Amino acid sequence: MKLPKNMGKFDRAIRFILAIIAVTLYFTGTVEGFWGILLLLFAIATTFTGISGFCPLYPIFGWNTCRIKK
Repeated sequence: MKLPKNMGKFDRAIRFILAIIAVTLYFTGTVEGFWGILLLLFAIATTFTGISGFCPLYPIFGWNTCRIKK
């Protein structure tokens, strides 16, 4: 099943940057314990949505940053 894209290039780039920052904070020891694990889960989620181009929260709020016409 192919998910419809609802994220633009800029939105996807921001998600990758946030994921890189989150992983860096965890592996440098800046954020540890529960908050570190939560930050890694956030990084995984943002990476997955960035790769797929689909954010499951966008349809709930009626958002679409993808410029592709349907």
